Amino acid sequence: MTYVQPYRFLFWTALFITVFSGFVSVIRPLIIGIMVGGLVVQPDVQELTIYAWIVLGLIFVEAVLQFFQSYMSSKIGQLVMRDIRSQLFARIVNFRLKYFDKTPIGTLVTRCVSDIETMSQIFSEGILVIIGDILKLFAVLITMLFLNWKATLFVCIPIPFLLIATNIFKNAIKKAFQQVRQQVARLNAFVQERITGMMIIQSFNREEVESEKFRKINEEHRKAHIKSVWAYSIFFPVVETLSALSIALLIFYPIMELSNESFDTREAAMLFTWFILFVHMLYRPIRMLADRFNTLQMGMVGSERVFNVLDTEEFIVDTGTVKADKIKGEILFDDVHFAYNEPEYVLKGVSFHINAGESVAFVGATGAGKSSVINLLSRFYEFQRGKILIDGTDIRDFEIDTIRANIAVVLQDVFLFSDTIMNNITLRSPNVTREEVVAAAKKVGAHKFIERLPGGYDFYVGERGGTLSVGQRQLVAFIRAYVFNPSILILDEATSSVDTETELLIREAIDKITAGRTSVLIAHRLSTVQKADRIIVLDKGKILEEGTHRELLEKGGQYRRLFDLQLKR
Repeated sequence: MTYVQPYRFLFWTALFITVFSGFVSVIRPLIIGIMVGGLVVQPDVQELTIYAWIVLGLIFVEAVLQFFQSYMSSKIGQLVMRDIRSQLFARIVNFRLKYFDKTPIGTLVTRCVSDIETMSQIFSEGILVIIGDILKLFAVLITMLFLNWKATLFVCIPIPFLLIATNIFKNAIKKAFQQVRQQVARLNAFVQERITGMMIIQSFNREEVESEKFRKINEEHRKAHIKSVWAYSIFFPVVETLSALSIALLIFYPIMELSNESFDTREAAMLFTWFILFVHMLYRPIRMLADRFNTLQMGMVGSERVFNVLDTEEFIVDTGTVKADKIKGEILFDDVHFAYNEPEYVLKGVSFHINAGESVAFVGATGAGKSSVINLLSRFYEFQRGKILIDGTDIRDFEIDTIRANIAVVLQDVFLFSDTIMNNITLRSPNVTREEVVAAAKKVGAHKFIERLPGGYDFYVGERGGTLSVGQRQLVAFIRAYVFNPSILILDEATSSVDTETELLIREAIDKITAGRTSVLIAHRLSTVQKADRIIVLDKGKILEEGTHRELLEKGGQYRRLFDLQLKR
């Protein structure tokens, strides 16, 4: 409800209309009862005509009130959901990467889309409508008691049983919908992951296996829904039975009153008409209340999941106060220990120093800890022990934005958004001009291939850049890193997935763009690191040796063995 505050005028207006509509609704049955009573005795056509027009007018007024109440409540729901969804997404994009390591993407998609959609029903079909139904109940009961309290007690005999049934239904449906939301999240996560990895599924002929897995998850989803269907199937017949029982009890009351000499036929007709209409008005809100409460339960289950994400504190602690538009790029690792999951340390007491403007390469077997170095340098993860200094200042003393604004990364697995090449390079930054992008592309050697594409720099690359080759995507990522003019350039296996011709292009570009800036190269292909000022060999989280390409070959250690395996032939 705190999210309703900016729209409180709209909310209170909708609430007023809801309250007013509840009281107006009891007037029409009263007039219809008077009309029926008038038909029993000598009918007055003129009077009945006036009453008929009043009833039509009331129907029109109720329709207008219902329209505005429905429109306003739905509008409030959509406005609030827009705000919550924006806040949720803004929070998710600031989570540390460790959170995404353990949280399925499909689950977060469910939170941002379908869970929030169910929350919107809290307003459109929940709170305000429930308030209106409850007010209508009270208005009808008070009116019935005022008209004839004895008859009211007769028709209300089944009400306690209805309340008990409603409570049982409420509890059953809440449990059912919790299971439904869990299964929806599982479905989303499974489908998204399989569609993303479709090439692997088809390459290994796993279509039937994955389809069978999906059928099982889908079956669990069906079972969860069937439980809610069972609850509905039992509850609504119970409501209809109790409603019919109230009407049956109403018939006994006039029979009992016939022995009374003062019993008036006209009054009996009016009373019978009033109470038949009021019984339907009484049971319909109670029956709908269960359904509304059901909607409210769905919204509450969805909101609980959404607010769990909003309440999650999965952030890199940003207590730094040092802000710098440009850093020099001197890097120092001092006895750094790091584990993604303690106590399984990936880096074990790593220490090295990189001078500003120096080009340093990290090599080693898979799992040696090379990528962990750049993850810590970019503050994607927090290290457990040791120190990391940039320009002599502890990395944690810098604002995170300052660190990341001065570091550019080219990864092995290039991710491109469903957008144009230009927007994938600039990431829609207003500080990067088209001229700068073209100049960077020419320097990297990618301008010619981009110009040949339909639309050139405005070519739409599709989801994950699927319309470009691996090498072309790598070149686009290279331009993206270079165009932001970073102080520290990180190339993580930047040439491992490209052909020889593209590798030569990138190696030529590396020589140009690394000049004057600190460069950290991580590679399996030793041919790409031979020109580095220094090479550091990592193995099982520790530094084995370091030096230039020639020095390490002469030592005859681990680097020499890797070199012999790859290039000696």
